[in-house]
Amino acid sequence: MSHRRPLLNDLEEYRKRYPRETDTLSRFVDFVSAHEDCFLRSQKLGHITASAWLLNPDSTSVLLTHHRKLNRWLQPGGHADGDSDILANAIREAQEESGITSIQVLSEAIFDLDIHTIPTHGKETAHLHYDVRYLLQAKHTRYVVSAESHDLAWVDMQQIRDYSEEDSILRMADKWPRHCA
Repeated sequence: MSHRRPLLNDLEEYRKRYPRETDTLSRFVDFVSAHEDCFLRSQKLGHITASAWLLNPDSTSVLLTHHRKLNRWLQPGGHADGDSDILANAIREAQEESGITSIQVLSEAIFDLDIHTIPTHGKETAHLHYDVRYLLQAKHTRYVVSAESHDLAWVDMQQIRDYSEEDSILRMADKWPRHCA
């Protein structure tokens, strides 16, 4: 349990900040508590993933990736691969998927939580991603599209719906100004 304790503590702090998200939060806590291997892809029911709500230097746009496998505009993120330091994973994923190495953490607190189904793809069966999201900021806007994406774009917050109608994307766009207050 010791490697899961920091995440469970952070989830309890999240509960205090976002009491309306009790259902998602309870499912998260139950999953992490029940599965010692929650940070590994080998956990076939699902696993913890880490994502970045990566803002541009003046906090007017967010970096979205047109995900190659899912063919949707999403925030950068990916698998923890056994590492229980989820914030470090979110930073690493943002760097790998954007080529931006100069990223600062705006808050070490969890910014958002989402549980979503990943469909069957090749030999990989359908499973859940328990996605932990953090608020980060790039120190510049130059990016490089990785092999995991069709494209990347800095999306103005006022135009987010032009790229995505995903509930979780819209929730984060709505949430980020209040999270920093």
